[in-house]
Parts: sequence; structure tokens; C-alpha cells
Amino acid sequence: MQIFLLYLRTNLEIVQTLTDVKTKFSKETYLYWYELMLLLRRFEEKAGQLYGMQKIRGFCHLYIGQEAIAAGAMTATKPGDKFITAYRDHALAIAKGISPEACMAELYGKATGCSKGKGGSMHFFDKELGFFGGHGIVGAQIGTGAGLAFAEQYLGTDNAVLCFFGDGAARQGMLHETFNMAMLWKLPVVFICENNHYAMGTSVERTSNVLDIYKLADAYEMPADSIDGMSCEAVHEGVDRAIKRAREGGGPTLLEIKTYRYRGHSMSDPAKYRTKEEVEEYKDRDPLTVVLKTLQDNKWITDAELEAITERVKNKVEDSVNFAEESPWPSDDELLKDVYIQQDYPFIVD
Repeated sequence: MQIFLLYLRTNLEIVQTLTDVKTKFSKETYLYWYELMLLLRRFEEKAGQLYGMQKIRGFCHLYIGQEAIAAGAMTATKPGDKFITAYRDHALAIAKGISPEACMAELYGKATGCSKGKGGSMHFFDKELGFFGGHGIVGAQIGTGAGLAFAEQYLGTDNAVLCFFGDGAARQGMLHETFNMAMLWKLPVVFICENNHYAMGTSVERTSNVLDIYKLADAYEMPADSIDGMSCEAVHEGVDRAIKRAREGGGPTLLEIKTYRYRGHSMSDPAKYRTKEEVEEYKDRDPLTVVLKTLQDNKWITDAELEAITERVKNKVEDSVNFAEESPWPSDDELLKDVYIQQDYPFIVD
């Protein structure tokens, strides 16, 4: 099983023991969630640090605080399912299986990056792993996500597509056109609005008369739900229900997953539009802290095991930085490659 791969080498006991705290999720699931989220958190923190050092340039949007969405989505899906998202894409890319090395190299603009150093922060991509971006145009991935779902339906697979977008993108006309078509054709897609409340810096209350974004689905008689995005358990359960419906031919679902980013919209955003008290309130619900507490309360992790996970994650992030530092820049002849798939495209001139 994919969700156990990170732990096969740790010699942790995989048999669930009797515990003081009752939970429907297993020990190994919580271990997976914790290590994955810690990796995503430390990777993003390092990316922010490197951006300040001007090792990473251009746009950079960090996922810090939203990690429970990536973790819960992964345990509710299978490897054949496709992910597509907006430009806050580092964490979802790593969760889907793109290596931290390939992701960090892409941030550096190096040839060994997951998009050959040509995409940067906003355009992570790996077709083989089913990660289709990383899109810089607000809302563009909504239509493309439905297209991916149409392809799966046309090919007769039982794969589904998770299409992630932010609360700001919910204002785009693309959403409404796509919702109508997806419901008409009963496409196997789960539309996930990662509602971190502020889009680029303007609250939902100031941009929409509809404050519960999941209600937008009502116009198309699309099933919808509101999910606590600070809870791995709630995300898993919500995605699991929606993806089961998609696989069984029931069509799309809209999930509004309410989350919170602890940093600004991008590295250039000081986030002065919200109070420190509000940020601290959400930090009290940090999914990393919550999952670790569950592990400790159930006596599913020892101090030594926790230290081993911390060291393993630290090494992974350090290795990704070393890999990026040592990787070559793209060569000059890469400039026009991958722009058009037709190699002899007649309208390219010197």
C-alpha cells in the first residue's frame, strides 16, 4: 500500500495495539500523516529561507498550515488517481510522489527539476505520477481537471481526479461552466476548494455574498460538503466519500475544505490584513500538533521513534537542497524545447 511505503524501512510495529484513546484510523495511518506533514512543513520552511537568500526567485507560495489536506487526500486516494492544483503546489506535488530533490531543483530553476527548471515554483508537473500542475492562471486548472476526468471516463478506468483550487478561484467563470459540464456528463472529479479565507489578501466576506462556498454546487445539483481542513481525519473521510461516488459513476462533488495558511499569500505578502490573534488561534489547531498528540496519547510512538522521524525528514530536506545546489542549469538549447509537442512545428523561426 502506498500509504505505508515511508515506514517499511523504520522497523516500526505495524500491528495496531490496544490503546487508551479510541480511533477508527490505524497507528500506521497516523504515522504516515505525521511524517508526510512534517516533511511538507520543513520543505516549505526551507524554501522560504532560501527565497530570503535569493537562491529561489520569482513567485513562491507556501503551504504551511494546510498540510492536513495533502495528507488526508493521499490516504483516501490510490496511485492511479490524478491531482491538479493551482500555484501553491509544492506540498501536493511531494505528497503525490515527486521527490523533494526534483521539487527543490525546480525551485532553483535547475535542469534536474521536475519541470526541467523551466516552470519554477508555480509549475510542478509529473505525468507518470499523476500530478498535472501547478497552474499560474487563477482557476485554469478547474476546466483542465474536468478534462482529465473526461479522459479517465473515456478510457474506462476507475481512476478519479482531485482538482484543487483556492477560494479566490471560486469567483472565476470557469468554475460555473465546468460544474455544469461535469454534472451533465457525470465526470469522475472531486472539486476541492482549499478555502484559506483570504485569497490573495481579501477575505471571502468582502468578495462574495455566498460565504459558504460549497453552496455554489447547489445551482447544478452537485453533491457538496464543508470539511474541516485542519483535520486529517475529516479530510480523509470527505475525500473518501466523494471519490467513492466518482468511481461508481455518480459524478462530481464539491468539497469546501476550510483551512488556514500561516504565512502570507506569497513571499512578498506581509499579511497585514489579519490579526496576530487570529493566526495564533489557528496555530492552536496545527494539524502536525494534533496528529502528534494522537500518536502520543495512544502510546503509538516513543521519543526515540519521534526523534528518528525528525532526523529522517531533516536529512531529506538537506539532501534536496544539496541536490539543487549541485545540479546544472538548463542548457541554451532547452529554450524552445517542450513549447510545442510537434518537433517540426513550421512557425518557429530563428
